[in-house]
Amino acid sequence: MVQKPISEWWDRLDYETQHWLAENPGCVILPRTVVNTINEVAGGSITDDQHGESPLSPEDQEFIRAKARTMEPRIGQDH
Repeated sequence: MVQKPISEWWDRLDYETQHWLAENPGCVILPRTVVNTINEVAGGSITDDQHGESPLSPEDQEFIRAKARTMEPRIGQDH
C-alpha cells in the first residue's frame, strides 16, 4: 500500500492532532496514538510498523514544518 501524503488528509485531522504535529515539527516517526488518530480520519492511509509507529517522508516532514510556521500557538501555552 502506498502511503498518501499528509497534505491529502491534513484538513480532516482534529485540532489537537494538527497542533501536536505542529508542536513537534522535527518528528520523523509518528507515535502509535497519532497514527491511530490519522488512520481514523484518513481511512487507513498511513502504514505502521510492528509497534504501531509510522515514519514520515521528507516531503511530509517539510509539510508539517510549513504548517507549524503558520499555525497560531495554543492559548495559555508559553512558546
